[in-house]
Amino acid sequence: MAKSINRVQLLGHLGRDPEVRSFPNGGKVCNFRLATSDRWKDRNTGEQRERTEWHTIAIFNEALVRVAEQYLRKGSKVLVEGRLETRKWQDQSGQDRYSTEIVLRPYNGDLILLDGRSGQGDGGGYGGAGAGYGGPDDRGPAASGGPGPGPAGDLDDEIPF
Repeated sequence: MAKSINRVQLLGHLGRDPEVRSFPNGGKVCNFRLATSDRWKDRNTGEQRERTEWHTIAIFNEALVRVAEQYLRKGSKVLVEGRLETRKWQDQSGQDRYSTEIVLRPYNGDLILLDGRSGQGDGGGYGGAGAGYGGPDDRGPAASGGPGPGPAGDLDDEIPF
């Protein structure tokens, strides 16, 4: 049987500020709701229509939790990539309930912030997957045009063949 794929990509806006909780073992989880919208023109009336879907996001990757906690706010535009997971829980009356959410776990999820540092929506931003949080201002010597470390700066003009 072929391997199956459980991958979800969503591009949308946060409905409210993210909520970060700590576990007794020291780990953290970040939860927020993400709105994705479809817009179309109604064929019969000619009116613009819109439908918004709300998605529950849970981040268990500690590096991404720190980024979300520091930079995400209500209305932030983000690209989220994770897995669909359904969990079973009991409400106050003891009834079994099920929740399906998009989960970002360590080594298995991305969070890309699409707003600028000051929320101007300039497309600059902070990278995902827990690495490269800095935006355009976080460049090293190689990105700024100067000679950087590594083989490119150590090339010799003489070729041995």
